[in-house]
Amino acid sequence: MAVSKLTTTQHQVDAAGLTYVYPVISRRMGGLSVGINFNINNACNWRCIYCQVPDLKLGAAPEIDLVLLEAELRYFLNDVLYGSFYKRFGVDPTQQEIKDIAIAGNGEPTSLKAFPAAVALIGRVATELGVFPKCPFVLITNGSLIHQQRVQAGLRCMATYGGEVWFKLDSATEAGRARINHTAQSCEASINNLLISAQCCQTKIQTCLVDDDNQGLSVAEQDAFLAVLSKIKAAGSPVRDILLYTLARPSLQPEASHIKPLALDKLEDFAGKMQAVGFSVRVHS
Repeated sequence: MAVSKLTTTQHQVDAAGLTYVYPVISRRMGGLSVGINFNINNACNWRCIYCQVPDLKLGAAPEIDLVLLEAELRYFLNDVLYGSFYKRFGVDPTQQEIKDIAIAGNGEPTSLKAFPAAVALIGRVATELGVFPKCPFVLITNGSLIHQQRVQAGLRCMATYGGEVWFKLDSATEAGRARINHTAQSCEASINNLLISAQCCQTKIQTCLVDDDNQGLSVAEQDAFLAVLSKIKAAGSPVRDILLYTLARPSLQPEASHIKPLALDKLEDFAGKMQAVGFSVRVHS
């Protein structure tokens, strides 16, 4: 099979010709991220205006073939560790290291009914092959389903493998969440789920800020977000880390022509305000 060079801007979930497993050269991690995609139907319960998933639709992850997931993960990790993966894909020598295994993909992964079983399978295989505990086990989620017991079971399983949750929080206003994420879930419900997540597994906040219609980042949005951070801190939650970033690749949503990356100086200015509240912030432009 012909392959193309992997770059930080190429995130095709079929890059390795597999159903559930795909490679990403991560700009955040500085190396190879092994992606796991449960949402092979491009379905999500949110529709973020910066989303780069093609033909995104409203829905949940389909039933998963756990036997195939295990076979693909074993094949892929062995190819990376002992095969010619890096050479075939032209990966720069400085990036030839597995930085994480990340459950992410083309939709909300916790919508998978067999989420706990899939998490346990990934943890077991990666441990057997010596990938865990050397590198992190990450779940990238909008957090909307964490109040469900089966999702919490999956998070507790992740915690046994040293996992961490990257919990999406792009806006703390209802208008902002409706515009950016197309969700009716309230910010209060989201924060309650964040607190639950942190009880189950190490949790970080992941925030994507975009310049929508040249409006930048309003004072009202900033104040609401900082107020929520203060509330999280006052609740005694261990959540203290924020991954702050903006657009790196073009959106594939109808709003694409209206949004652009937020300027780096604006990101860094807001990061400073977050830090003043008591959070550690890592900025990715």
